Amino acid sequence: MIPDSDDRTGYSHSHQEQFDERQRLWKAKKIVSVLLDFLPNTRNLDLLEMGCSAGFATSACARHFRSATGIDLDEAAVEFARRTFEGPNLSFQIGDAIHTDFPNESFDVIVCNHVYEHVENAEDLMKEIERVLKPGGVCYFGAGNRLILIEPDNRLPFLSILPRPLANAYVRLTGRGNEYHERLYTCWGLRKLVKAFDVVDYTPRIVEEPETFAATDMLLPGSFKQKMAAFAVRRLYCLFPTYIWLLIKKKT
Repeated sequence: MIPDSDDRTGYSHSHQEQFDERQRLWKAKKIVSVLLDFLPNTRNLDLLEMGCSAGFATSACARHFRSATGIDLDEAAVEFARRTFEGPNLSFQIGDAIHTDFPNESFDVIVCNHVYEHVENAEDLMKEIERVLKPGGVCYFGAGNRLILIEPDNRLPFLSILPRPLANAYVRLTGRGNEYHERLYTCWGLRKLVKAFDVVDYTPRIVEEPETFAATDMLLPGSFKQKMAAFAVRRLYCLFPTYIWLLIKKKT
């Protein structure tokens, strides 16, 4: 059951798609397929999803990992996740992904999917990921590109490219809100953001093998769109709309 409007206190209040089961399960399949492709055995691994929202992806991961924990500031979304999914190896917490109370090196795997642009400080988010991730641990990092035609959260063309004052005026003029809150990085900015980690780039493989990585909802094999995406990911990588990277914490 989707929370009533009085119960919504966060992002899910203005983004009803967070409770769209079909859409969220497709996204969950993508995450799980990449992790299972990269990790030989997940049954003895503990996973944390930062920015878990309504819990669909965390729940999907729990089927393959020893334990799965989701954390999010959105109280209504987390309460929905608790009512719908929580179980013996699956739990949810209301909290800030930048300042968690988890011990150092407490998770083998972290999922951080399209979260960095929503937090107050993306650099602090990366530091927290590095802190709670075990040496050699893996972070699934899904990241949107600032250089994108249609900004994904507000559905406005060129919004993410504009300087902040113009972007704020744009969302006010179009009735999307009083301020543009998201802070997207370019490809070069993202590379700098994750410089503390070794990076395994799954983006080209997902484009080339959409069936393997549950991406057929966006890229049908052999379609014109897939061919264009394959060209773009090879030749225009800095303009590709979304990157899927695995961040590996370096062993000291």
